[in-house]
Amino acid sequence: MTALLTTGFLGVLFGQSNRGAAPQHKFTELSREDSARLERQRAVVLAAAKQRNGTAVLTRTKRDLPILQNLIDEKAFNKSQTYELQSLGVAFGDVLVSELPLRWVMVTDEYGTDPTLRFKETTIQINALTMVSKRIERDEPVSVQWLLDKTREQLEVNEKKLR
Repeated sequence: MTALLTTGFLGVLFGQSNRGAAPQHKFTELSREDSARLERQRAVVLAAAKQRNGTAVLTRTKRDLPILQNLIDEKAFNKSQTYELQSLGVAFGDVLVSELPLRWVMVTDEYGTDPTLRFKETTIQINALTMVSKRIERDEPVSVQWLLDKTREQLEVNEKKLR
């Protein structure tokens, strides 16, 4: 997993790419429709957790990590179920929001407009929707605790650079 800390990991975390200059990102607050979309995706994860493990509620805190990890380990969603896998990313993103100075916003870039997690008022964004899905699609092991720890670590490094 160490290799993921290089550009690939940072790219998935922060939306960076190796294609020259950084793209322009426009951040906007979530609209009512955007919030409803995220709620629908949370409901997908909760329904799977309830069906498989009897989970009654997602807390949007670290207490959800074992629930999310079980869904991943049990392959509740296969790698072709992009929407469902990205729904896991929404639920994981909620954990990140509870643990780190992040918040859900919409970002518009050269690829379109999507929900993302913004670090404070910086241009650093965490693409929580794809953190889990891209790894599953590539048949890579996924540890949500490791992703949380590495995200925290990388944000601390970037915050020091911003000072």
